[in-house]
Amino acid sequence: MDENTDSPSVTDAFDDRTIDFATFDTDVTMEDWATRYRVGDIRISPYFFFTPIETLTPTKTVGLGRTNLTLIMATIVQTDAAAPYAGFDRQATPSRNPAVSTHFAPSAYGITTVGTYVMTFTVETNGPSTFTVAGYAGSGTLSGTGAKSVNGRQTITLILKDVQPSQQVYGSIEQTAGSSWVWYSTKVSYPPLVFQL
Repeated sequence: MDENTDSPSVTDAFDDRTIDFATFDTDVTMEDWATRYRVGDIRISPYFFFTPIETLTPTKTVGLGRTNLTLIMATIVQTDAAAPYAGFDRQATPSRNPAVSTHFAPSAYGITTVGTYVMTFTVETNGPSTFTVAGYAGSGTLSGTGAKSVNGRQTITLILKDVQPSQQVYGSIEQTAGSSWVWYSTKVSYPPLVFQL
C-alpha cells in the first residue's frame, strides 16, 4: 500500500498476476498511421515486417551490438514476476526524474538500408502521469516527441524516420509528474503498412 493513500500501489501484488499486453491502450491509432505515412515513404525489409526487430524487458536488457536498456531511478526491478517489470516512484526519488531509455543499433541486426523504426514503451501508471518522450535519430527525424499524458495501461510510441543503418539511435520516456508506474518492455519494429481502399 502507498503510505499516503488507501489504494494499492501499482507495484503491489504484481508478482503473481499475468498481463495481456494486447489490451493496453495505444497512443497511435491506425488512422494516425494512415495520415502520417504513405506506403512509398516507408522503407522496409520483409524479413522483419511481421515481428519486432528487438524487444527489451527487465529480463532481457541487452540486444545485438550496442542495443541496450537504461533504467533511471527504478525503485524495484522484479524479474521473477509473472509479467516482469521495473517499478518507478517519482516521489521516492525526487533528486532525478525516473526514466527508461533504449538504444538501438540497426546494423547489428543485419540492416543495410535507411529505415524507419517504431519504438514502443509499454507502461502502466497508478494514476494520471506525464512523460516527456525524446530521442535521437542521427540524420533522420523523430515523431511522437514531447509531453504525453498516461493513465493506466498504455503504450507510448516514438517514431525514428530515415535512420542510417550504421547510426546508433535511442528513444526515452521520462516521467515529469504523476503517480507511481511500471515499465514492462520496449519494442523496436518497423511501422505497420496501412492500405487505404
